[in-house]
Amino acid sequence: MPKPIPDGYHSVTPAVIVKDAKKALEFYKKAFDAKELSVIPTPEGRVMHAEFKIGDSILMLGEENPAWPDHKSAETLKGSPVSLNIYLADADAAYKKAVAAGARSVKAPEDAFWGDRYGEVRDPFGITWALLTRKREVSHEEMKKAALEMFTATAGKR
Repeated sequence: MPKPIPDGYHSVTPAVIVKDAKKALEFYKKAFDAKELSVIPTPEGRVMHAEFKIGDSILMLGEENPAWPDHKSAETLKGSPVSLNIYLADADAAYKKAVAAGARSVKAPEDAFWGDRYGEVRDPFGITWALLTRKREVSHEEMKKAALEMFTATAGKR
């Protein structure tokens, strides 16, 4: 009997829908050192399903297809409520590499109150990626206090 969770997969595996999966795979390789695991083409030569790995996490990728009208890309939707977070050894270097590969800067890396070095980029396919490096451990109480201070300080600026 097969394992209920295949080797290498985590309990939750993100699946991203884009307009051009071949271009997306090439971007993720260049920007995030992604490793392509598999690609299943459609008869027309598009990508029905692909899997790639960033660090120790597997992600799934597919293209918009009229046969699946509920699967829309962030490009079609003009944004997405979902962002993907990558913990890595050097958020600053990863940010520079992603921007050089064609991502748009959303937020340059800075030290965040929760203990991470944190920056964001938006890839050419409309997906936002947070790039993080843990710099220090912060207790839950410290985090709550720092968050309250930050939101109180910025409340009048919005």
